[in-house]
Parts: sequence; C-alpha cells; structure tokens
Amino acid sequence: MKRLTTLVIAGFIATASLAQDTPSEGDDPLFAAADMADLSEFRWKKRPVLVFADSEDDPAFIEQMELLAAREDELRERDVIVLTDTDPDARAPLRLQMRPRGFMLVLVGKDGGNKLRKPFPWDVREITRSIDKMPMRQREIREEKEAARTR
Repeated sequence: MKRLTTLVIAGFIATASLAQDTPSEGDDPLFAAADMADLSEFRWKKRPVLVFADSEDDPAFIEQMELLAAREDELRERDVIVLTDTDPDARAPLRLQMRPRGFMLVLVGKDGGNKLRKPFPWDVREITRSIDKMPMRQREIREEKEAARTR
C-alpha cells in the first residue's frame, strides 16, 4: 500500500512536470520541482508552497502531497504553486535558503515573504485559511466581489 501511494504521488509530480512542458491555455501547473535559484519568478503572481523532505518515501511528504492533490481547485483559486524538493544531496538553492530539517512545509506570500513554516503536514483547509487572512488576499476577494457587482 505504501509503495502504491508513492507511485500515485510520483504520478502527480510527473503529470505536473509534463503539464509544465506543454502548457495549455490558461491552465498553470499546480505542482513543480523546486529547482530554481529563487522565487522571484513568482513574485506578485503566485503564492509558492514549498514541500521539503529527505525522500519521496517520507510518510509526511506522501501525506502532504495527498492532501494538496485532493483539493487542487482551492489552491488554484488562491494562485498557489506547489514546489517540491525531496533530494537533500542536490543542495538546491531554495533548500539551502530555507534550511529544512527533514520534512517541512513553507508558505510564501506573493510579496516573497515567508508566511508560514510547519514541520508536519498541513491540511489544505488550514493553508487556505492562512492565505485568506493575508492583506493581499483580502484585497483580491474585495476586487472579485466588486467585479461581480459591476457585471
């Protein structure tokens, strides 16, 4: 069962990688590898959620990816992109910057600031509540309501 879950998660990540290589109209990938030097490409556009683990077989990593995959629509609605790093030996720049010890979840705001760090898996409901409390998200919600009224 554990191996099957790992294969399912690997499939999600592989599908996200393929989607990133062949983007469709208006459909941004939700999952990607955290292999960039920094998060500047997402500033003011996306809210990165970084998921670090020492292995793809880490039970906390598997649980976190299942939780995120189960409620993708809520994450997309809030402009989230999930970046994963399960190879501590690669010494990726984001891993060196964030300094995770084993499993770690980091929520980064659109402004590039770290908003939340958790050493255990977090449910999408809790993540979205944290996002919805952010001033920028509050403004987005107000603007969406105003746009709906003017239609």
